[in-house]
Amino acid sequence: MDLGIAGKRALITASSRGLGKACATALAAEGVNVTINGLSEDNLAAAAAELATHGVDVVTVAADINTPDGRAALLAACPDPDILVNNNWGPPPGPWESFEYADWQRAVEANMLAPIMMISGVVGGMRRRRFGRIVNITSQMVKSPFSVMGLSAGARAGLTAACKALSREVAADNVTINNMLPERIDTERQVYMAEQRAAASGMSYEEARAEIVSSIAAGRMGTPEEFGKACAFLCSADAGYISGQNLQLDGGSYRGAF
Repeated sequence: MDLGIAGKRALITASSRGLGKACATALAAEGVNVTINGLSEDNLAAAAAELATHGVDVVTVAADINTPDGRAALLAACPDPDILVNNNWGPPPGPWESFEYADWQRAVEANMLAPIMMISGVVGGMRRRRFGRIVNITSQMVKSPFSVMGLSAGARAGLTAACKALSREVAADNVTINNMLPERIDTERQVYMAEQRAAASGMSYEEARAEIVSSIAAGRMGTPEEFGKACAFLCSADAGYISGQNLQLDGGSYRGAF
């Protein structure tokens, strides 16, 4: 299926590995020129080498998107993207009573304000060019929160509400804004989560991972490739009538009807 975005430009934050890299890979496979971001020059170089095999232009930016200077560097490297994929490392889990003011502040900065500021930097140009695809990688916790993931749920729910409001305003200009809600996609994040569960419960890492997998309706974790291809479709020319939505990628685990 031709997604109709070959030759477009995409800016993908936190994309030298994990879900961000999966999205960059899927977009590059569709002929999209990509600007990728991370903190490690080595990780960026390795990711760029892989992405370049698709015959597209790859620009790397080592910068922290949680800082104004980092965001400015990204927008300077790709000032007029047709596609923006917002990604960032999620805040840590923990007992609700352990979350301090500074923890909430960091979560809001990283998982609400940083992506909002990236959107603010590109959405005007998208509207003028009458094409734009914005995808935020959030979390299943937005729709099905647990107290131990309160930092993630709270900050990302704020991003979700703000983007829903903006999506209605920009839809007539062929600019869409959607959110992807992953749950148990098999990346380094799931290694971290299993390690945290093992440490808190006294079980082994293998036992903790098996317990996590047993909670998934599909009986397995999702693959980064599945996630990336879903992102690429939301960025496609044919997805112009899909906006303001939350796409759950959770192996059918969500119990709600809406």
